[in-house]
Amino acid sequence: MSANEALLIIDYTNDFVADKGALTCGEPGQKINSQILELANRTLADGGWVYLPTDVHTPNDPYHPETKLFPPHNVRDTWGRDLFGSLAPWFDAHKNHKRVSQFDKTRYSAFAGTDLDLRLRERHIDTLHLVGVCTDICVLHTAVDAYNLNYQMVIHKQAVAALTPAGNDWALDHFEHVLGAKVVD
Repeated sequence: MSANEALLIIDYTNDFVADKGALTCGEPGQKINSQILELANRTLADGGWVYLPTDVHTPNDPYHPETKLFPPHNVRDTWGRDLFGSLAPWFDAHKNHKRVSQFDKTRYSAFAGTDLDLRLRERHIDTLHLVGVCTDICVLHTAVDAYNLNYQMVIHKQAVAALTPAGNDWALDHFEHVLGAKVVD
């Protein structure tokens, strides 16, 4: 990666990955931990940027559409919203790095209601590497918005996971054949 590229580590939290997470993809999500860290380290070493858009909710929010779809998850200041596995200490060690940033998001897409597009354009970033969970929900919706904003995309299939294998496979196909993303191992 280079200075015009960014790695987006999407929603890699306890609630989405840990065995006892409220909306977990479980083992498939746990298996991608080392690949995510490898990509994060490589991105920084190559002069790229690492962003961690992280889902956040208020329990029983009557105005949020997910309240009717999913159990409470990623509630602010809870264990469920903490970064999963070895990503948590990695972030603690790098959170003051000028090219590492975690930010809240309240919708599936990391672009919806955030300043992500502005941050990327200020830094002349034109290529996004997407990893995290869930492949067919938040990673997908972020990719759709990135496509509509004319970013180039690389999806690391060994660093994404979904709630079901079918959802994961469908999203990977969609990234490549509908959004023109490069899907790599």
